[in-house]
Amino acid sequence: MSNKIIKLFNINYPIIQGGMVWVSGWKLASAVSNAGGLGLIGAGSMYPEVLREHIRKCKEATTKPFGVNVPMLYPEIEKIMDIIVEENVKIVFTSAGNPKIWTSFLKEKGIIVVHVVSSVKFALKSQEAGVDAIVCEGFEAGGHNGREETTTFTLIPMVKKEVSIPVIAAGGIASGRGMLAAMVLGADGVQIGSRFAATAESSAHQNFKKTIIDVKDGDTHLTLKELAPVRLVKNKFYYEIQDLYQQNPTVEQLSELLGRARAKKGIFEGDLENGELEIGQIAGFIDEIKPAKVVLDEIMAEFTGVKVLIHSL
Repeated sequence: MSNKIIKLFNINYPIIQGGMVWVSGWKLASAVSNAGGLGLIGAGSMYPEVLREHIRKCKEATTKPFGVNVPMLYPEIEKIMDIIVEENVKIVFTSAGNPKIWTSFLKEKGIIVVHVVSSVKFALKSQEAGVDAIVCEGFEAGGHNGREETTTFTLIPMVKKEVSIPVIAAGGIASGRGMLAAMVLGADGVQIGSRFAATAESSAHQNFKKTIIDVKDGDTHLTLKELAPVRLVKNKFYYEIQDLYQQNPTVEQLSELLGRARAKKGIFEGDLENGELEIGQIAGFIDEIKPAKVVLDEIMAEFTGVKVLIHSL
């Protein structure tokens, strides 16, 4: 198999593991890369020196390409970018910000840059900024999300029609069938988060992993749009948010309720009541914790099998 994403990243399969906060450490990233996909270290939940440690451990664990995902809202982003350059990371995915700010800096260092977008408007801005590819993420995705509430399978063909750079589909994809559907609509590859969050190598707490496989259809919701839209599992904290909304709250009141480190509390520490449990709608499809290689192999086997079946019709 060969396509634009495989050639761009020098990988075997056009599957990218999402760089999720408190989930995507060096163990998960290296496991996905070793299995033929592209593993990403999630810098959003790491202090700069912790990121350096994860990069170095990932290099020890794999000789395959891997990257780092950097949310541009990160408070110490200058230090993060300097470490990425110092540690000779070759691939960076940026998100939650203006791609023009860091793309030139990174590309001047010979780094492949990919930016995450949730609309055609920002896809075009990313292309103008000079990124090498874009991730088009629909609102089915877990964690922080676009305000537009555009679904993945609506977004992909609209973006593909307007840009010339490779397009990676994200949000609501956890199977070979989902991957094939995204690529039929124009995607050159897929980025998968929730399915890899529920793997043996994920750094998420076991309580959170169990929550992922217990989630059913309708158990997540996109909320807190006044701050930064985020898709959460409906737990005690989520219902506290909804109760506050009944009082027509100010942004300050919402921010006070959110407080600090809610995602860490839920995802990394396993507090299922008071934590922010960020996961995508596709969690309702996930029913088992497996090694990352098994997940990737199963996705590719189904993708290939269904593709052959369709061609035979």
